[in-house]
Amino acid sequence: MRENVLKKLLLPVLFLSLLLSGCKEEEPIELSPVSVPSVEESEAAEVTEAETTEAATEAPTEVEKMSPKVERTLRKMSLHEKVCQMFIAVPEKTTYYYDSLTYVDDWFKNCYTEYPIGGFIYFEANISYDQQLRDLLSKSQEMALDNNGIGLFQTVDEEGGAITRVQKMLWTTPVENMSHYGKLNDYSTTYEAGRTIGGYLADYGFNVNFAPVADVNLSETNELGNRIFSSDPIVVSDMCTAMIKGLKSQKIATTLKHFPGLGAGTGDTHYNTVEIDRTLEQLELAEFPAFYGGIAAGTDFVMVGHQITTASGDNLPGDLSPVVVNEWLREKLDYEGIVITDSQAMGAIANTYTSDEAAIMSIKAGVDVILMPYDLRAAVDGVEAAVKSGEITEERIDESVIRILEKKKDMGLLD
Repeated sequence: MRENVLKKLLLPVLFLSLLLSGCKEEEPIELSPVSVPSVEESEAAEVTEAETTEAATEAPTEVEKMSPKVERTLRKMSLHEKVCQMFIAVPEKTTYYYDSLTYVDDWFKNCYTEYPIGGFIYFEANISYDQQLRDLLSKSQEMALDNNGIGLFQTVDEEGGAITRVQKMLWTTPVENMSHYGKLNDYSTTYEAGRTIGGYLADYGFNVNFAPVADVNLSETNELGNRIFSSDPIVVSDMCTAMIKGLKSQKIATTLKHFPGLGAGTGDTHYNTVEIDRTLEQLELAEFPAFYGGIAAGTDFVMVGHQITTASGDNLPGDLSPVVVNEWLREKLDYEGIVITDSQAMGAIANTYTSDEAAIMSIKAGVDVILMPYDLRAAVDGVEAAVKSGEITEERIDESVIRILEKKKDMGLLD
């Protein structure tokens, strides 16, 4: 028992020492002081474990921390509206008609009124030319605000390099693959890359980027390749910090992905189940420090992947696993922001679970936002039914919706 208590208490010290050894003086990561417990203190912690657990339950809840504006908004929302806020999808998933939605019309507005989800993610199929993209984003944002006074997370995968949706349309110097910046290991250069991406995304009307990648390159056959900064977790941590700061300088919310890490994998979760054989000790020495740097830098979202990590012991994809979401991300890494799944239309999820099953399991695991369910309406309806049956409490839904609304309030997305 003492060993477990010490390990949990000393893990932040490991993170701190790793991060500070790699940080540049001009851009330090701000961390709270961490004190190393004495043996006597550790023994006391063991003796009073039950008391500590009881005290933890008395910590402020999301409801207790809720701002007045969010409280007023939440009070007016129906269960359906609350559940819808927990989903982000491609815009055409709200409709029965479009193959690829590129403009806002009355049919789209009517469909959105039925399922007023929390945000949209846009791909190449949604982008035709400069003014079309600006109109699509601005008019869809107006549509949401007019509907219920709650704006949209307007999201995109714009990592740089091969994974871009918008950059290819611009006559600008391209942002390179992240491996390029990892090799340079220069904070200022990576910060400028983030600032560049953030600048043009904000100009078009995006407000959330699903970047940077915080995975560590531990296997030559992982599915990410040059999307990863480095095989060194210190470099990954530093470059994620620089990218986050650059994006945030342009008021773009950021997303670390794909927790707890795809870098040691040998398959592709886009198509199949992927199991990654990692012990908790291995994660604590590589993947966790890399993600912790981005968390300390203030990332707004953390995306949990679909990989099954053997150390969790539950044989579940990360975004369906209470161990991964609550024990590792929330508790060990002390993350308090929004947890989002990777796309649940990917094969690792869609080939095994129905859309409603995956969404319900994710929420029960502690996830706040479900990204791209294969069948949006089935997923929303399934979560609502689970609340009405008592499988999920409405208080659990409120916990996530409050996080979402607080972030939207900070981004100026609440009327």
